[in-house]
Amino acid sequence: MRVTYWVVAFPLALFSLYSGGLKVFRTRERLRPTMAWVDRTPMPAVRTIGVLEVLGAIGLVLPPLTGVAPGLALAAAVSFVLLQLGASAVHLSLGDRRIALNIALLLVAVAAVRPAMTWL
Repeated sequence: MRVTYWVVAFPLALFSLYSGGLKVFRTRERLRPTMAWVDRTPMPAVRTIGVLEVLGAIGLVLPPLTGVAPGLALAAAVSFVLLQLGASAVHLSLGDRRIALNIALLLVAVAAVRPAMTWL
């Protein structure tokens, strides 16, 4: 079960670290080509989402690796499920029907929840 967790959680963590890092450090103008929703969202909220993604990525990887508070991996996986549900809702509410990536990330996050329970 632990191998399954790493196969699922590590790519999710890498993607989230990258995506969150972009939201934290890039300007609205540089985010706009790939994230059209940033025009309708205050930048402090975009930055907060980015920080939460980075923290979630760390929560998926560090606790199981170090053995310190490994239950945080489950909390991070569940948080990513909620994040993608919210992201899909935001995209749909703004009339953006391109949510394939959000659905894929949602499925990966859901797949990480059960194996993350091995550290409880």
